[in-house]
Amino acid sequence: MTSCPAPLAHGPETSAGGPGSPDPVRPAARVPGRTVRLVLCLAPLLLAAGWAVANRPVVYEGVRRLVAADPGWLLAGAGFTCLTWVAASCVRQGALPDPLPPRLLLASQFAAGAANHVLPGGLGAHAVTLRFLRRQGVPLERATASIGLYSLVKSAAKTAVLLVFLAASPTWRRLGDLIPDGRLLVPLAAVVGGTLAVAGVLLTVVRPLRRPVAGLLRSALADARVVHTRPCRVLALWGGAVAMPLVQAGGLACVGASLGLGLPWQQVVLAYLAAGTAVGAVPAPGGFAVDAALVWTLVAFGSSPAVATATVIGYRVLTDWVPLVPGALVLSGLIRAGVL
Repeated sequence: MTSCPAPLAHGPETSAGGPGSPDPVRPAARVPGRTVRLVLCLAPLLLAAGWAVANRPVVYEGVRRLVAADPGWLLAGAGFTCLTWVAASCVRQGALPDPLPPRLLLASQFAAGAANHVLPGGLGAHAVTLRFLRRQGVPLERATASIGLYSLVKSAAKTAVLLVFLAASPTWRRLGDLIPDGRLLVPLAAVVGGTLAVAGVLLTVVRPLRRPVAGLLRSALADARVVHTRPCRVLALWGGAVAMPLVQAGGLACVGASLGLGLPWQQVVLAYLAAGTAVGAVPAPGGFAVDAALVWTLVAFGSSPAVATATVIGYRVLTDWVPLVPGALVLSGLIRAGVL
């Protein structure tokens, strides 16, 4: 009879913070997590502010010219910019058999635009999307495979649209001056060949690397087969991939019209596709290499250098710099809400 109260006395002792209680450890474990979350929330804002300060002359010039531009055409360009995020969301959903919440997917693609100014070659958007997919319960291999399918379909669709415009427009001959000579093509081919050779040797020699790569390829092929058996996924994947460069070029054409570029929209679209396809893989944050090639392409089509430069600056202000701070805020909000 006297032995019954012993367990009752042990319970309160443990819950009150006895030697075996985990309570003293929990606050210390939560502090680093809160610090990391706070840093992740503030990092996009700090990076956006630092980028704006470092590029004050460019930002000022672009804003000054946009203030004097035709507001109607700028509003149309803003509409094309919004359609870009919708098209990207369609391609992301089409590359994955699993259904994703449409609103959160669209918000993640809007926030991914801010991350692209930090990492080159679209890695920022891919990192945000990968984190979003993992939070939605998609396994790592399938999430990574969907990003690979997204990139492959996007490049293939953009190249196909470019070939259609080259076949339909007689002004493609003016692009001959923009093609690099053999002195540049030889080292470029050597770098590409060397990269492929090193990757092949690593996959052959390093066994721990072979298994995850093989698993990723199997997952990518399996998901690609499943996606292409569903008409809605095929429409979202390829339709969004074809629409994306067209709406981006449409935004550029609207900005050019607002500034008096003086080129027909077919040539502006062709210039955008040619410049983006030629140097789109150059690892420059914010697409600065594409912007330089785009200015030269517009000049080759007959525009004056000053107006072509102003058009590209205005296009970047409208499509990248204006949404940068809102995108950083959305990115911080999604991180704080646990979506990313």
